Amino acid sequence: MKQNFTVRQGALDGVEAFLSVAQHRSFRKAAGELGVTPSAISQAVRALEERVGAVLFIRTTRSVGLTEAGERFLTRAKPAFEELVAASALARELGQRPAGLLRLTVPPAVVPILLEPLIASFCQAFPEIEVEIAANEELVDIAADGFDAGIRLGQFIAADMVAVRLTPSFPLVVVGSPEYLRRRGWPERIDDLRQHACIRMRRSNGSIAPWSFVIGKKPIEAVVSGPLIAHDFPTMLGATIGDMGLAQVPEPIAAGPVKAGKLVRVLEVFEPVAPGVFLYYPSRHQVMPKLRAFIDHVKSRADAADKTRIHIDDRQTPATKMR
Repeated sequence: MKQNFTVRQGALDGVEAFLSVAQHRSFRKAAGELGVTPSAISQAVRALEERVGAVLFIRTTRSVGLTEAGERFLTRAKPAFEELVAASALARELGQRPAGLLRLTVPPAVVPILLEPLIASFCQAFPEIEVEIAANEELVDIAADGFDAGIRLGQFIAADMVAVRLTPSFPLVVVGSPEYLRRRGWPERIDDLRQHACIRMRRSNGSIAPWSFVIGKKPIEAVVSGPLIAHDFPTMLGATIGDMGLAQVPEPIAAGPVKAGKLVRVLEVFEPVAPGVFLYYPSRHQVMPKLRAFIDHVKSRADAADKTRIHIDDRQTPATKMR
């Protein structure tokens, strides 16, 4: 039969007093070490003896010694109490300076684009922090699963989370390879997708995500079909580059292949705008120094990128900006 064990309230009361008396063999010296009166030490030890159910010290007017029960209690209590003090010191240290293991849950697609340069500079700035990245498309409970923070698209973050922006807003783009578009033709309207092979994404809840568009300012969703269902954006992108069909992905993920000529954007006039990518965590009141250091690092990098972008824009002529 399974038994339930709990630590009784006040179970550790008097243990520190007992250990000090046992070390010094003196109530007066123990009181001096702990900064209390000898009477307070005597009361604490007496209360401990009552809870234990045995006399721990032999007291005379000239000396203090341990009983057999006291010797056994000392043998087990001393290393346990020292371990508890060490654990408290370690926890206090982690609560006062950036150190320890920082665990982040992130979508696989953002690792090479966003996290790799960010993590490299962060680890260089904070060598006492170890960073663990769990790449997973599923939305996990970061508190229940032991993560310090997560990174996700803004629309997938719960309202009770604190969110820190990592990227500006960006469009969701439909892309296809030049070979696929040569073979199947360019879609010019959303309805044209009915005649195309569309690579789709299965959400973490099991449903297949529709494609999102805007007509004017009105958002709409289109249910598409095709030969492949993926669970992450990199798989979708690889299949699209491999001429399997069209895919709708965040613009930053497709930017490299588009620039290299491996993919082409279509239906641009109907592209919706996603809020961007955010770092999120449960509460401002629970932020450890290691996470605070990462948040500040993220913000400083974002501020530097904004200043660089503004500087470049200021150097452009009006004609350049219009192109």
